Amino acid sequence: MRIRTTIAVWALACASPALADAPPKPVTAALGAISETELRADVTFLASDALLGRMSLEHGDEAAIAWIVSEFTKAGLQPAARDEAGKPSYLQAVPLIEYRPDYDANFLALGGQKFSPPQFAGGYRDDIDLTAPMVFAGYGITVPGLGYDDYRGIDATGKIALVFDHEPQEDDAASRFNGAGNTRHATSRVKALNAQAHGAIAVLVIPEPNRKHLSNAERGKRIGGSITRTPSLPFQARADDEVHIPILVLSDPVTKALFAAAGLDAGALQAAIDRDLAPHGALMATPAPLHLHLQNTERTRGISYNVAAILPGSDARLAGETLIVSGHHDHDGETGNGDHIWHGADDNASGTVGVVALAHAFAAMPVRPRRSILFAVFAAEERGLLGAYEMAAHPLRPLATTRAMINFDMIGRNETASPQTDGLITIPADTTNRLNLIGAPYSPDFNAAITAANRNVGLVLDDRFDRDNVLNVFFRSDQFPFVLHDIPAFWFFTGFHPDYHHETDTADKINYTKMAKILRLSGTTLWDLGNSAKVPAFVPNPAGNATH
Repeated sequence: MRIRTTIAVWALACASPALADAPPKPVTAALGAISETELRADVTFLASDALLGRMSLEHGDEAAIAWIVSEFTKAGLQPAARDEAGKPSYLQAVPLIEYRPDYDANFLALGGQKFSPPQFAGGYRDDIDLTAPMVFAGYGITVPGLGYDDYRGIDATGKIALVFDHEPQEDDAASRFNGAGNTRHATSRVKALNAQAHGAIAVLVIPEPNRKHLSNAERGKRIGGSITRTPSLPFQARADDEVHIPILVLSDPVTKALFAAAGLDAGALQAAIDRDLAPHGALMATPAPLHLHLQNTERTRGISYNVAAILPGSDARLAGETLIVSGHHDHDGETGNGDHIWHGADDNASGTVGVVALAHAFAAMPVRPRRSILFAVFAAEERGLLGAYEMAAHPLRPLATTRAMINFDMIGRNETASPQTDGLITIPADTTNRLNLIGAPYSPDFNAAITAANRNVGLVLDDRFDRDNVLNVFFRSDQFPFVLHDIPAFWFFTGFHPDYHHETDTADKINYTKMAKILRLSGTTLWDLGNSAKVPAFVPNPAGNATH
């Protein structure tokens, strides 16, 4: 059963100006009562055949949404959203467009050269046909705080922008771009928004010619499973997405051909930028403009939902401030009328159940933290963090007073070697008690709060993925859209394994003992931050550190 026992009210020093060494006993008791048996039962339900892999916009995921609503209701939490009639609701609508690119019809053409998938990857929610000149815009990054702008001195208006993937000097531990770890400027979405702001009408992301790592396409092929299945997974996009230009990813041969047509050397340009961090953008003077044609075989509209509940803070002055704990409820569905099901037990039934378990635990406490806690389970993460981007664009609580966020995505397994990670990152020999924390460069204060809370929990905390520029982990889960809004946010992650995005990601493989400890660490951290006089600061441009 859930935590139903009445806990005796203790005299609490909730207004302490500093983070407590340990939460009050009723708080510790409530967190300690999180049951491994209940975690197992809930993960088993969400990852069962009956939910058919919880594909966004399909019935299995709708069942997961209904289950989360019922659990928030049973916990007695307040709805955090409102429906179309303005009445309180646990559901925030996420309007989506689902589409399938017509790979036989899509192409890029330059003069007499024509390129078709898989020579490039991607699609667009609308059918488009455009012809325009190309402009090379370095890494496609503009960061005034770092004195860096790839668009300085070039005019991208009405042009197709070609930009390198990742960011400059990524193998330099002392680089101003967070040393060897990715920053928020390294993502294709941020590059597309920047290109759009400079007037570009499409973005072509090109693998760095001098890279010392796999390209994203090469890494993706290693994963297998649902990522490479036939028929392929559909694309989805937010109906009101801020990005309204297409983003395509080129292969090395196409990149080489386009630069050769312009008389440019992509490798030399990358080396020049990495050497002096100065812009080297240029109009690509090709004999003809580039012709880009994209169309879809299917295009439909639908609505999924973020599920969100609020635990109001106990302090009238601080209750308007928010802490977020989140996960995502969708996964990759099924094929063959249920013959092949991507169960998604770790990814992310574990995170969904974690949010629900903490919601019950905090609701059962006889005292509340001074700040409010928003419990959110996002839609369509697997289709591109769409539910999280929707809430970040249409927040249920003001972002300006959102003080910290803990995101659960895959908190149930022991990290083990897999094709995706082989040769790319070192995995410790024993991960049975290990938790990866992702996000420290943007908020050392938040990292310190988690570390302090862990003194009473005893997990092994690991920051390897904050120094990763190969697996791109930093921007692969739902905390990232909030980092883009300057909110201190951590992703709690137990690491990859061979079952990642395979049918074999099942409930029997979850380490429920470790999962319960992760929830106690999270609850302790939320309690401490909910009562502290100080809140974590956000570092907009974390600098590199050669001592890493």
